[in-house]
Amino acid sequence: MHISVVKETAEFENRVALTPDLVKRLCDAGHTVVVEKNAGQAVGFLDETYKTAGASIAKNFADTVVDAQFVLKVGPVVEKQVEYLKANTVLIAMQKVFENKSLFNKINKRNVSAFALEFVPRITRAQSMDVLSSQSNLSGYRAVIEGAYELDRAFPLMMTAAGAVVASRVLVMGAGVAGLQAIATARRLGAIVSAFDVRSAAKEQVQSLGATFIEVDYQESGEGSGGYAKEMSEGYKQAQAAKLLEVLKTQDIVITTALIPGRTAPILLTAEMVNEMKVGSVIVDLAIESGGNCELSKHGITITKNGVKIVAHPNMPSRIAYNASQLYAKNVYNFLQLMIANNEELNIDFNDEIIKSTCLCHDGNLLHSVFEK
Repeated sequence: MHISVVKETAEFENRVALTPDLVKRLCDAGHTVVVEKNAGQAVGFLDETYKTAGASIAKNFADTVVDAQFVLKVGPVVEKQVEYLKANTVLIAMQKVFENKSLFNKINKRNVSAFALEFVPRITRAQSMDVLSSQSNLSGYRAVIEGAYELDRAFPLMMTAAGAVVASRVLVMGAGVAGLQAIATARRLGAIVSAFDVRSAAKEQVQSLGATFIEVDYQESGEGSGGYAKEMSEGYKQAQAAKLLEVLKTQDIVITTALIPGRTAPILLTAEMVNEMKVGSVIVDLAIESGGNCELSKHGITITKNGVKIVAHPNMPSRIAYNASQLYAKNVYNFLQLMIANNEELNIDFNDEIIKSTCLCHDGNLLHSVFEK
């Protein structure tokens, strides 16, 4: 099979879709791999390293994909690149389809088969392909590091001859993959950690990591489909705001991670809440690419409001791009194995739940339910 790895061009994106070690594995299996010039440079994977692994280097996007059977990316292609994709090419990436529905009309017209890795189902067999989990893990870790950098206080309790340094308090809002990793990281650094999630099932996970679970006294389940939280009622939101306002006054760092697929991120921190926080405290908003969980967050900018720093770096995994590329590339490699039969023939099996869940378009048809909404 002819596999192409193209360079990411999006702002804030430093990752690459395939690492040299996996390129070598594919080449050793008899596949041809072409990598666009400088595709891995941002993470230290130089063109020479890819050549040593068995790949050839192409000078631009058009030359990289000209003979491709598979095109591998981290993020979606841009519109001007679509014209270079030939019929029957398989395009694999995190497609951000909710933001790019019109783009897939153009991709589909070129008879390209597009797969969105963010739709990999959360089933046991698909864990090794779950890009959302692998990247969110790193986001949660990095969020704590970013918060610690901006905070003018130490994390752990310290007893010194000059007196005691009290431990910092960290509140994590949203106990999904990113939130749980943030809890674990903050705990390892010695902070006193608490967490909030609308899903009652998250309580046991939070407590197992040694954090305190913040509960809202309101009878409503926050369980949504696919393990995500759902949009809550106005009554719940009011009770939640009252509870959080009380807790926020004591926190040094607040990390927000709440996302609802295909929807604008819910506002968890209003301007009023930020005003009640301690001077010198820090908010790290991991949901900024979907609008942000903090009402005051500014995309890509760290601002200070009433003495509170609000950090809103988009694409947090790209701030730890070496490891993010390693994990993403392994997810992609495992996904590829579903479609390569005997290392020679393309096999797209729509009886496979993973294939069916991730395929956006194939053979000139838009297939995913996302296009019905």
